[in-house]
Amino acid sequence: MAKFGLSMFPTDYAIQPVELAREAESRGFESLFFPEHTHIPASRKTPWPGGADLPKEYWHTHDPFVALGAAAAVTKTLKLGTGVCLVIERDTLVLAKEVASLDMISGGRVLFGIGAGWNVEEMANHGSAFKSRWKIVREKMLAMRQIWTNEAAEFHGQFVNFDPIWSYPKPVQKGGPPVLLGSQSKHSFERIAEYCDGWMPIAFGRFDFKAGIAAMNEACERADRDSKSMSLTMFGVGPKQEDARRWIGLGFERLIFGLPSAPRDTVLPLMDQYAQVARALS
Repeated sequence: MAKFGLSMFPTDYAIQPVELAREAESRGFESLFFPEHTHIPASRKTPWPGGADLPKEYWHTHDPFVALGAAAAVTKTLKLGTGVCLVIERDTLVLAKEVASLDMISGGRVLFGIGAGWNVEEMANHGSAFKSRWKIVREKMLAMRQIWTNEAAEFHGQFVNFDPIWSYPKPVQKGGPPVLLGSQSKHSFERIAEYCDGWMPIAFGRFDFKAGIAAMNEACERADRDSKSMSLTMFGVGPKQEDARRWIGLGFERLIFGLPSAPRDTVLPLMDQYAQVARALS
């Protein structure tokens, strides 16, 4: 049976995370995802992949872990997702503790969606080079796995390097929360097979998702990982029931409906509409 969730940029001018989470859980949604941008460089040199004008929610959004922590405190079953966390912009040791802390506080409800990002200047402000972004993400993820699973964790790589450390809490979920890669380049599938637990692409109609799933399965086979253990989440789904049915037919087990960063009077009616679609397909 398919699971249904929601995503929204949680901004200072929109419905706030506590109310949003309560309303999502009361309508039976499985999960709530928040994206992140620590900031947006005012230069705007890097073009937004989504079009000409970058929506203002990109530089008005709350920190996702603060927002998800607030959501955790007022819900019981709602899964708490990053969609996506820009791993490239975060300190490895701090991020490992943030994710583990949220997982413990929520009782093991974290879904850790990750990505490398697209804004060159934003990364540079964090001291990371765009050309090395995926190598850095890889090392950070492998290092965090060590921290989440070992009493005395250590990691030695080109970008992440530390001798044995103690870091608690450990995540409630064994091995750490499921890691969902929010990327759909041709290299995504090798990355999923090496250090992730699932694929979370955006619902772009022009992308061949059937071929993508096949490529992921082949990559898992080469890496000696069970492709059946990989979860499939479709991000940014719209309100059309036929589209949702098509994603489910392709094998996506979780659909994430997109909400605008807006006040409650705009968001809640759309949430009701999505809930109707979810009920019809459940």
